[in-house]
Amino acid sequence: MNALNHLQLLAVLAIPVLFAITVHEAAHGWVANRLGDRTAFMLGRVTFNPLRHVDPVGTILVPVVTFLLAGFLFGWAKPVPVDWRNLRHPRRDMALVAAAGPGANLLMALFWGLTIHLGLILMPVSQWVALPLVYSGAAGVLINVFLMVLNLFPVLPLDGGRILNALLPPRIAYTFSRLEPYGLIILLALLVTGLLGAILLPLVIATVGLLPGSGIVKELFLV
Repeated sequence: MNALNHLQLLAVLAIPVLFAITVHEAAHGWVANRLGDRTAFMLGRVTFNPLRHVDPVGTILVPVVTFLLAGFLFGWAKPVPVDWRNLRHPRRDMALVAAAGPGANLLMALFWGLTIHLGLILMPVSQWVALPLVYSGAAGVLINVFLMVLNLFPVLPLDGGRILNALLPPRIAYTFSRLEPYGLIILLALLVTGLLGAILLPLVIATVGLLPGSGIVKELFLV
């Protein structure tokens, strides 16, 4: 398939990125609400409306700048507030709330993988309809898998760190939780040195290979 220029690629990535980030956050709020904490629900954050989750800097400015300058996307949405004191089983439920975000990304990756197949089916009928589905689907698979793998990295405040914190014995968990203020610094250091990519990329590629449309994703974005 034809390679896309930067502007075309940015257009293809826009919708998958927006929903990958915002649905991820909405899933946290939905699970928290089901487990007893209505904080996110009362603030109107248990919704798939992207506008409720968009951070002007993290969801728009930073992804566009990093994409144009470095060729990759990096960003975030407004974190969904969760008050652990309202949860019925705080340690267990915090792990479930944290896992909801990556779980939502996995489901979206499956959806976008099926979108690729729909596009391929429609290709003989209309390329004008089929090509956007294929390109957007491939972008959606890759973005959601990347966000899932990144967020499962066991560093606070990422979801993987919160899951690990819930699984550790209480005294060790308390010590581990004190590292949270340094989590972003650790991630940026790993990103700048290339270690983060070296750790995540093999996991991303392996996960993509298990999903529908993996061949198209690899052809378009992983070669």
